[in-house]
Amino acid sequence: MNIPCKILLGSILSAAPVVQAADLDVTVADVRAARGTLMISIDGSTDAWDGKAKPVAAATRKAGGAQETFHFGTLPPGTYAVKVIHDENDNGKLDTNFMGIPTEGYGFSNDPKVMRKPTFDEAKFELGDGDVAITIHLR
Repeated sequence: MNIPCKILLGSILSAAPVVQAADLDVTVADVRAARGTLMISIDGSTDAWDGKAKPVAAATRKAGGAQETFHFGTLPPGTYAVKVIHDENDNGKLDTNFMGIPTEGYGFSNDPKVMRKPTFDEAKFELGDGDVAITIHLR
């Protein structure tokens, strides 16, 4: 490669935007019982929030105490929303009573105070190029 090509290639590469990845720590608080499984998903769109697309990341862990922290590394900057279910009886779903009210723990980013599943906009937050830590309080 001759010198002008190296200079041109170097200037092109230095002009390319560098997308920084960030880490997200999600602390799940107010876990009622040290049994069952905590299921968490990180959604990057309204479609993912509504179950029409895959989450950006997801994790499960056996509940072990009143508070658990999940670490998600190298997420690209963007808008995200987090939902958590504490499947206390390990049947793979959020159980509800005959009126549809959840009988197991659940929570969302921003801890929205609504009597329904919040919208993506109500639960969303921005993840930039710096690490972020959030806490979700289970209901």
